Amino acid sequence: MQTWWLYLYGAAMLVMSVVAFFAYGADKRKAQKGKWRTPEAVLLGLGFLLGAAGALLGMKVYRHKTKHWYFWAVNFLSLALHLALLAAGIYFVLR
Repeated sequence: MQTWWLYLYGAAMLVMSVVAFFAYGADKRKAQKGKWRTPEAVLLGLGFLLGAAGALLGMKVYRHKTKHWYFWAVNFLSLALHLALLAAGIYFVLR
């Protein structure tokens, strides 16, 4: 059975997590300087589109958007979804 897509999916999760992490940091710096901000929909979208791990880490490290319950909800649910898909893919490849 082909496993290349599992590696691709994992790599995409890693890349998007790095992008999301730095996006949260950049938005925090912009907020502190009173500059134009990254829209919340973009930050949430990065988390939903495979970057939830980086988004959650960025929220904690930069202490950014931590009081908004929907950021926690979207990112945790997205992380659970994508890890479940990855685990299911691994299961079907190894069985």
